[in-house]
Amino acid sequence: MAQNAKRRRRELARQKYLRQQARRVDKARRNRAVGLVVLAVVVAAALVGGTLLISGAFDDVGDDTVAASNDTSPEATQTAAAGACEYRASGTAAVPDLGTPPVPVDSATLPTTATLTLNGSPVTIQLDAAGAPCTVNSLAFLASAGYFDATTCHRLTTSDTLKVLQCGDPTATGSGGPGYEFDNENTDGATYPAGTVAMANSGVDTNGSQFFLVYGDSQLPPDYTVFGQITSGLDVITGLAADGTDNGLEDGAPLEPVTIDAVATAA
Repeated sequence: MAQNAKRRRRELARQKYLRQQARRVDKARRNRAVGLVVLAVVVAAALVGGTLLISGAFDDVGDDTVAASNDTSPEATQTAAAGACEYRASGTAAVPDLGTPPVPVDSATLPTTATLTLNGSPVTIQLDAAGAPCTVNSLAFLASAGYFDATTCHRLTTSDTLKVLQCGDPTATGSGGPGYEFDNENTDGATYPAGTVAMANSGVDTNGSQFFLVYGDSQLPPDYTVFGQITSGLDVITGLAADGTDNGLEDGAPLEPVTIDAVATAA
């Protein structure tokens, strides 16, 4: 009975998230429509006045935007800006009945901050929705369903070149995931200084729910999606890491168990 009640709460949370995303997308669409009307008025005024405002306004459009699509319709521009997110079934979900995050993804509607409560202390993360929209969308989806609540951060590394706390696996085994995977993002030239938040993976384009919090400058290849930066609470993680691992080595479970009490995202 308790398991059924918990599953029901997760499903209700998931449905709430989907409704919130639908409202955000609708609001963004209305805002874009208003913007197009304002632009039309400005262009008309420019033509009447004999100025070149229309040329100046479009000089700021970068080559990347042009290369993304030859279709200049508002719908095509929106799709190119949003980024294509594909969430593929993979493995067995650590928590059942979640499904996959909603698509398409519009970075303008995604949350900009996340707060992880670790052993009762908050850690605030500035999310990079523009650079890693699929990752942020997945994080928000899982957080809204309570996927991370009361889960254990299963790995701590303490070497001179790798200082990370790895979390996001409800099974605390290092092999658990949400039942789907998605591609890497934001890895070109990626570095991992203290405060970086990035996705753990088992190979290229195998992101799921596990992520790591970098509490000291670390040397890693640019193979891990960077999706946020810790803005407050880094000292919480360094404090938890100070006791080292339970095996006395540089890689193991934290000696002091680390629990994610909750993850909350906000616009």
